[in-house]
Amino acid sequence: MAVKPEHGVRWRRLAKFHRDALHGYERRLSAIGGELKRIRECVGLSQRAVEEAEALVKRYFDLVASFPPEVVAVAVLWTAAKAAGAPRPLEDFLKCSKAEERRVRKVAWRLKEVVKLGRRPIEDYVKTLAARVNLPAPVAKAAVDILERNRRLLFGKNPWVWAAAALWLASLKRLGLLKALAEAAGTTPTSIRNAANRLK
Repeated sequence: MAVKPEHGVRWRRLAKFHRDALHGYERRLSAIGGELKRIRECVGLSQRAVEEAEALVKRYFDLVASFPPEVVAVAVLWTAAKAAGAPRPLEDFLKCSKAEERRVRKVAWRLKEVVKLGRRPIEDYVKTLAARVNLPAPVAKAAVDILERNRRLLFGKNPWVWAAAALWLASLKRLGLLKALAEAAGTTPTSIRNAANRLK
C-alpha cells in the first residue's frame, strides 16, 4: 500500500529529529571528553579515575547534559578521583578550568546522590517529593504506579526528575505544581515536562 504524502513528511521529520538528537549527544560527549582529557593531564590523575569519569558521564548523561562541559568535566573527575581511592581537593581541579565552583559542587552533589542512593526504590523519591510539596498519599501511589509501568525508562536516569514527572502526571499536570516540584527535586520544569512526555 502506498504511503500517503503527509506520512512521508512525518517520517522524514522524525528521522531528522533523531539524527539531530544523536549528533547533539555526540557533540556534547566530545566536548566533555576534550575537557576531561585536558583537566586530567593538568591535574595528573590516574587512568582509572578518567575511565570512571567517562563512565559517569555516559551513565548519567541526562543529569549532567544541561551544564557546560567544563563544569561537568571537573565535577565527574573530582567525583571519580574519590571513587578510585585517590581523592584530590576541588581546588586542584578548579585551577585547571574556568568552571564556577558553585556549579561544580551542584553537579557533584547530584552525582553523589544518584550514585550512592541510586539503589533506593523509586517509591522513596516519590514519597519524599510528595511530602515536600504536600501532595496526598493517593497521588503518590498513582505516581508510583506510573513509574512501575515505565521501569525500563528509569535506568541510569535522575530519579528525582522521574519521580517529579510521575507526580505531576498523577496530579493531572497542574501548572502551579510543576514549579514547586522542580524546586523540590532540584531540577527544571522543562526537564520534568520532557520526562512526563515519555511516561505512559
